[in-house]
Amino acid sequence: MLDFFTFALVGFFAQAVDGALGMAYGVISSTVLLGVGLPPAQVSASVHAAELFTTAASGSGHLYHRNIDWKLFARLAPFGIIGGVTGAYVLTSIDGSAIKPFITTYLAALGIWIFARSFRKLPSKPISGKLVAPLGLAGGFLDASGGGGWGPIVTTGLLGAGGAPRYVIGTVNASEFLITLSVSLAFLIALITGHWQDAGDLSNHAMSIAGLIVGGLGAAPLAGWIVRHVPEKLLLRAVGTVICILAITQTVQQVFAA
Repeated sequence: MLDFFTFALVGFFAQAVDGALGMAYGVISSTVLLGVGLPPAQVSASVHAAELFTTAASGSGHLYHRNIDWKLFARLAPFGIIGGVTGAYVLTSIDGSAIKPFITTYLAALGIWIFARSFRKLPSKPISGKLVAPLGLAGGFLDASGGGGWGPIVTTGLLGAGGAPRYVIGTVNASEFLITLSVSLAFLIALITGHWQDAGDLSNHAMSIAGLIVGGLGAAPLAGWIVRHVPEKLLLRAVGTVICILAITQTVQQVFAA
């Protein structure tokens, strides 16, 4: 039960930030799970299992409030799915201990990116259609292989290209459910077919995953309040700093352990 309540707090904080900014649930959750010793593939599978629930709740809210650009959704989601399934296949093919330093370094880089974004003034111009496909592929691949990254990469990229925040965040959150579902099915198929030989027993972490789900669902209704009352720059800097500290600490520990 201690695991459940601990990860419920993590899930609550991560989803509160994600709902307000359109990013960070996967990155925060993955960084913490890596910190307690889970292999990268199990981290990604656990986070995506939790995100099946949180992204469904978040996407439904954006659908209700008409925050989704369906043309952008139709162009973005298929490439995100392709990238996500590819990332899951690659991650389940690699030894977890060998890839973990790269994953923590990647998460640290995302933390720096999120922090730096708070100091940048976003341009205002139409989103180029040529940008959507590569963003979707990269975001899906890194989200699956790193356990997080769809929001930071795709939301940041689309906002940086001049997209309207309301529709960018709504569309990215709604499409994330399909990417999460595809990645989760890819992990399940890899497990059933024996391709994922280093899977371990995911049931050992059931309470942690349940905590992420319950905490995330509890925070979903607060996103609107957070958007109105907490400055975006403050949230970005806080999240970026926390992720960097956790990820860099883990990287240093792995170097000394080796």
